[in-house]
Amino acid sequence: MADQQALDEVVEFTSDLIRIDTTNRGGGDCQERPAAEYAAEQLAGAGLQPMMLERTKGRTNVVARIEGTDPSADALLVHGHLDVVPAEAADWSVHPFSGEIRDGVVWGRGAVDMKNMDAMILAVVRGWARQGVRPRRDLVIAFTADEEASAVDGSGFLADEHPELFEGCTEGISESGAFTFHDGAGRQIYPIAAGERGTGWLKLTARGRAGHGSKVNKENAVTRLAAAVTRIGEHEWPLRLTPTVRAAFAELAALYGIEPDLTDVDRLLEKLGPAAKLVEATVRNSANPTMLAAGYKLNVIPGEAVAYVDGRYLPGGEDEFRTTLDLLTGPDVDWEFSHREVALQAPVDSPTYANMRAAVEEFAPEGHVVPYCMSGGTDAKQFSRLGITGYGFAPLKLPEGFDYQALFHGVDERVPVEALHFGVRVLDRFLRTA
Repeated sequence: MADQQALDEVVEFTSDLIRIDTTNRGGGDCQERPAAEYAAEQLAGAGLQPMMLERTKGRTNVVARIEGTDPSADALLVHGHLDVVPAEAADWSVHPFSGEIRDGVVWGRGAVDMKNMDAMILAVVRGWARQGVRPRRDLVIAFTADEEASAVDGSGFLADEHPELFEGCTEGISESGAFTFHDGAGRQIYPIAAGERGTGWLKLTARGRAGHGSKVNKENAVTRLAAAVTRIGEHEWPLRLTPTVRAAFAELAALYGIEPDLTDVDRLLEKLGPAAKLVEATVRNSANPTMLAAGYKLNVIPGEAVAYVDGRYLPGGEDEFRTTLDLLTGPDVDWEFSHREVALQAPVDSPTYANMRAAVEEFAPEGHVVPYCMSGGTDAKQFSRLGITGYGFAPLKLPEGFDYQALFHGVDERVPVEALHFGVRVLDRFLRTA
């Protein structure tokens, strides 16, 4: 059982890490090293020997291993990222890098994404050192850089250049799972992530004939691009149900006492009410235009126009995604991946999933654990190159009205102290027995 010092430390560590500004603006504009040094110091204080690794100066990762009691058991990777997305201070109620603790809540960028989980990991490991606890299986602890961009300086670098540090790891846990989802009717649902859609960030390029803005031009690059972007934005992607999503529907339908009719998914989503939010974004591929760039003067037709699209595809859905984009862009617009990562799927009948469920139910007996697929992605994608199956498990018990998912990359990001305490207790229970 987590001791009182671990409960105190998780709050302290969350606040301290938030105060270390690790804003990742993309394009290499980030410095995770101060946060990495902080994490390494805490791990060293627990008797571990953390390694600090960089592909690029200042883009620092931390890795440490805890030896388990069963040398024949597969190892488990426990990872969290140290970088955060930008925050505009003028939009916030408190300064986003203050780490302020007010009315039982820790405020700041990273409070839920994901310095809270980083702090939980540190608090649990240090608690074990005080109590003389060793887990059953080896644990590899990793704090990564660059998750909020391409991960090329973080988990990608670690997986490609330092695979030996993850020897024996067959499974991993990280962000975006085991949080309280209130359905508005008194039920508390705890979704555990057992899959992720793939990432297909696209660059579209239309080329045409440059010319004067007053002349007829049937080869206008902007027109060609606009037509392709419109087709992509308006496209209705077909339903594609993965095993993880099917399992989610089955458990949610049982919870609500309704028939899990997968022949009419839209009607089933209606019957689930607010709980539909847990699955509705992962029953299809998606492609959302997000950026446009063309021209340099109002009366000049440019010879080239560019757009960017945030594409996501389900496990097994990449071929359909590519084929559909070929059709939607047409003959006058080229497209390419500006960033691509695989879709993931994890079994929901594994002992590890069962242990995660049991850990949540021990401390939230009123809760209902269900599997779900993330609409976005995590560092689990890069670690999957090493054969590591990834789950989303960063436990938090949240009060009703606390919109956890809206706070990811949102304004006034924050986490209740009691949620952190719950997370430490559940994580401690799971990692001892995993």
